[in-house]
Amino acid sequence: MADKLIFITGVSSGLGEALATEALTQGWRVVGTVRSEEARKSFEAKAAGRAFGRVLDVTDIAAIPKVTAEIEETIGAIDVLVNNAGYGMEGPVEESSLDEIRRQFEVNVFGAVAVTQAVLPFMRKRRSGRILNITSMGGLVTFPGVGIYNGSKFALEGISEALGKEVKEFGIFVTAVEPGMFRTDWAGRSMTRAPRSISDYDQIFEPQREMRQQRSGKQNGDPAKAAKAMLTIIAYPNPPAHLLLGPDAVKFVIDKLDALKAEIEAWRDLSISTNFDTV
Repeated sequence: MADKLIFITGVSSGLGEALATEALTQGWRVVGTVRSEEARKSFEAKAAGRAFGRVLDVTDIAAIPKVTAEIEETIGAIDVLVNNAGYGMEGPVEESSLDEIRRQFEVNVFGAVAVTQAVLPFMRKRRSGRILNITSMGGLVTFPGVGIYNGSKFALEGISEALGKEVKEFGIFVTAVEPGMFRTDWAGRSMTRAPRSISDYDQIFEPQREMRQQRSGKQNGDPAKAAKAMLTIIAYPNPPAHLLLGPDAVKFVIDKLDALKAEIEAWRDLSISTNFDTV
């Protein structure tokens, strides 16, 4: 992989950091986005000449095409894009302000789309490329108290799936990666929390919040193994459109599919009753 270049957004912590570290270990050249000059220097010190840091906020839409073009010109062709930058937001939907909701979508959805749009022209020209969008099992199943986060990841799931169908003929493959609970700071320092104001939600929300806080830093998922799994599918000639990571993710999604199928069957007659009558 010495001549291969992977571009990962958000490499300062969590799965992004684990993926960048594993890619460097395997011999990749890695461009990683960070939020400060200090973080850039720290990242580049991991592997001189193969780790390249770029200070970039994915909500700075105007800066993204410039940074992408500069990477292509000065470092090399981007073989793999990993849209990893994102964060969690906690709070009942009714209590979440529209400003907080917009910010969640700006980072988790619009930022990923903007980076993808900047990289795609180069990949299309070369008729090759891999794009991994880090969504979540929460992009396929929902949990009380993180509905806005779920919404942002559901959106990225849909965009990823449709995009994969649009660009496959160009030799570009898109995979939505759906991690379960991994030992990162997602539920700790990285999560924003809407101020509580409506006591009616206490009974359903507070136990969920407490569980997330208690699990933070103790999750069973190993980020290093997640990184290895992601790099494994990149090498496949026809990688999957979806990749669940973690036994919890597999269980929750299978349970969701079973429940959805049962609900469809229960309401099938009503669902199919809506066409015009035929003669």
